[in-house]
Amino acid sequence: MSTANASTAERPDAAGPIQFIDLGAQRRRLGERIDVAIKRVLDHGKYILGPEVKELEAKLAEWAGVKHAIGVSNGTDALALALMAWGVRPGDAVFVPDFTFAATAEVVAWLGATPVFCDVLEDTFNLDPASLEAAISKARDDGLTPRAVIAVDLFGQPADYRRIEPIARDHGLKLLADAAQSFGASLDGRPAGGIGDIAATSFFPAKPLGCYGDGGAVFTNDDDAAQTMRSLRVHGQGSNKYDNVAIGMNGRLDTVQAAILLEKLSIFPEELEARQAVADRYAEALGEVVTVPSLMAGSTSAWAQYTIRTRNRDALAARLKDKGIPTAIYYPKPLSTQTAYRNYPTAPGGTPVSAELAEEVISLPMHPYLEADVQARIVTEVKQAISAD
Repeated sequence: MSTANASTAERPDAAGPIQFIDLGAQRRRLGERIDVAIKRVLDHGKYILGPEVKELEAKLAEWAGVKHAIGVSNGTDALALALMAWGVRPGDAVFVPDFTFAATAEVVAWLGATPVFCDVLEDTFNLDPASLEAAISKARDDGLTPRAVIAVDLFGQPADYRRIEPIARDHGLKLLADAAQSFGASLDGRPAGGIGDIAATSFFPAKPLGCYGDGGAVFTNDDDAAQTMRSLRVHGQGSNKYDNVAIGMNGRLDTVQAAILLEKLSIFPEELEARQAVADRYAEALGEVVTVPSLMAGSTSAWAQYTIRTRNRDALAARLKDKGIPTAIYYPKPLSTQTAYRNYPTAPGGTPVSAELAEEVISLPMHPYLEADVQARIVTEVKQAISAD
């Protein structure tokens, strides 16, 4: 299947405007099903933690192959809940990649702990295990207590957990798998969401599985951690909401978003197949003119973004914009160079790969409804821009 099912009459003109992520095509495909799902919530009136939330949690847990999936307010709160459940506090070091979105380090700083920035790998853009190992030693030497590592599955591919898990285990670290971009992917048959002591994901609208607002989930096989996170997402409640046993947050997933996600989850396998077809076409067409993404053996990707590398990025972006083709840059500055995070430590040797990637990466349109003729137009313009530079 090259693209997810859509009415031929609703397919975009190959010469017309191109969407970076075409949420409208998915909306048209689901049609009345979304309207009916939302109306069902409006009719029963259980807008917070209603029955659709419990149904979604059960289906997400089954998908990830874990005992517990807990719907939460957004992907950032999902990360924070995991660290809170582990009691991360000032004096603790939490190891994070430098090439990622701010939320990864932000949640560490929220708790007064110290994010320690590690470099990433050139081919997968994910956490470099060697940099992680060196950063752990340095953190101890600096008087910090290593407590956890957050491995981000950037752009849709799981991090190299084959190497990261033993490092975490040998150093007594908790492993938080940030699957905000990879839900739907797998590594050695293990689904994203089912890797790590706790995994977290985001249902931000642009994610492979996204709602129509903010949403997220945490996943774990740890009964105690699950119970703690369920309490923390409702202000640390005990037997009821007026019996607070811990300092928590308002981190609940609302029922309307859960109802929407249930409908989207029903077509998610087909959309993942379509995303892979789009990625395959890009790789075949562009592999000789730019650096295309590389998948580890045994890994699949949810293809949250299709991110290439080129030294003439600015010229490429400008040409594509002139031709009506949108692009995006994730991420133009490593976290350790940003004002809010520049005073936190980095791994020995710094993060040179992160700095290089920040200068070269650019993401092309990617979604399950990207038709082959539209994609061919994108490819043609990319090739012409590169050859003209």
